[in-house]
Amino acid sequence: MFKWRNFCVYILWLGAVTPIRAQEKKPVIAFVSDTQAPLLIEHVIRKLHHNTRATEFIFQDIMNTHPSSLFILGDVVSLGYQNSKWRKMDAYLRACRQNHIPVYALLGNHELMLNARKGATRFQSRFPVHDPAGYVEIVDSVAVVLLNSNFNKMPDSLIKKQDNWYIYTMHRLDEDEAVKWVIVGCHHSPYTNSKVVAPSEWVRQKFVPAFVNSKKGILFLSGHSHNFEHFNQQGKDFLVIGGGGGPHQPLSRKEITPDISAKYKPVFHYLDVERYHDSIKVVSRELKKDFSGFTDGLTFYVHHF
Repeated sequence: MFKWRNFCVYILWLGAVTPIRAQEKKPVIAFVSDTQAPLLIEHVIRKLHHNTRATEFIFQDIMNTHPSSLFILGDVVSLGYQNSKWRKMDAYLRACRQNHIPVYALLGNHELMLNARKGATRFQSRFPVHDPAGYVEIVDSVAVVLLNSNFNKMPDSLIKKQDNWYIYTMHRLDEDEAVKWVIVGCHHSPYTNSKVVAPSEWVRQKFVPAFVNSKKGILFLSGHSHNFEHFNQQGKDFLVIGGGGGPHQPLSRKEITPDISAKYKPVFHYLDVERYHDSIKVVSRELKKDFSGFTDGLTFYVHHF
């Protein structure tokens, strides 16, 4: 059966400047992480699942759902310093601009791999509002705080600058009557059961306390672990959403940290967040295993305490 929705996407991907039929932005904030294509070595050591095609499908679905903003939580591409690695992503970002979907991002380790200075420059040219010492965007009364967790690539002065900015910003947002909730995001996960990457002690020390102590801090998002993981620590929700296209990572059978979503493990996914009365509605948009489309694989609500 012919599907008009798929036809619209196809025309868009051919380079149409405007969508065929007008769309209204939904009061949804989309989050995705680890959209990088597999490295050459990963074709040997990892089991791949048509990863670059999955990333394309994710951006197509984002075009269809038309969120008010999109946030990418690092590892946007596989090697940030190589312009050739940005070609497909540049097309996706251009499509977002053409559809008036603002895109914000933060640095992952792959942006800084092999040549950190050049990688950071290439990244900054695509995301000019980014600040390596942290920045915040407010969307529909939800403040999204984006932090740099690449501590091994940061001079002490930049770490200190971000520390001070983050503590001040979290306090300011708590007092801002126009802000109802705060979501904190960084690339490296404070909690994960991945067998490939370890949980970040730096993030637990530097970022978690101010989030936990925030009156409005409601969700902590990260990637790096190419999985969907859901933890509740000190009464707050932490999600790992590393399903943007990077090679899937195995999880330890002996959980280091109890995973609320232990039975929900999509290979590819992204997140939709929207206001819902006195809570926020969190939806994991899951790519079906046969690549036939997306489904709302998991939905839950996060409330104030």
